[in-house]
Amino acid sequence: MQPGDLITSDHGARPGSPSDIAAAWQVLNEVMDPEVPVVSVVDLGIVREVDWLHGHIHLVVTPTYSGCPATEVIEDDIRLALEQAGFSAPKLERRLTPAWSTDWISDEGRERLRAYGIAPPVGSSSKRSLLGESPTICCPQCNSPHTELLSQFGSTACKALYRCRDCLEPFDYFKCI
Repeated sequence: MQPGDLITSDHGARPGSPSDIAAAWQVLNEVMDPEVPVVSVVDLGIVREVDWLHGHIHLVVTPTYSGCPATEVIEDDIRLALEQAGFSAPKLERRLTPAWSTDWISDEGRERLRAYGIAPPVGSSSKRSLLGESPTICCPQCNSPHTELLSQFGSTACKALYRCRDCLEPFDYFKCI
């Protein structure tokens, strides 16, 4: 060791490139939500930014809500997927403002929810229900608009439980927030 040599590790820091950012987005498209394993973290819109910072890939992640029990699992899954793709010591920043909104779910994510049997959010996160307006929730099985709310809470707090009056199948509805 010579005077001036670094005595601490940079943990794999290196110069980044636009192709690194594109590769990271591709990896993230394969990281699925643990509660709805057909929708990626990108489709959900919880990955807000990907860039290169201080020699490492840096992500801004916003959980679906601040008390979501899957937040740490999702962050661990993201970190592991990036590390397995060759990104050393990825940096994740959890950002709570602005709060995540179902408006951030991609069109492809909404279709994947429907195909999985979960009715995607209808409309936007505007608080129409406060004005007495209720959206029509179509059955993800038969697409019937004849549905009824059974419970404000479904399999997770972010979903409500509905039943189709035509095919009689129960289903979760991903609530607008």
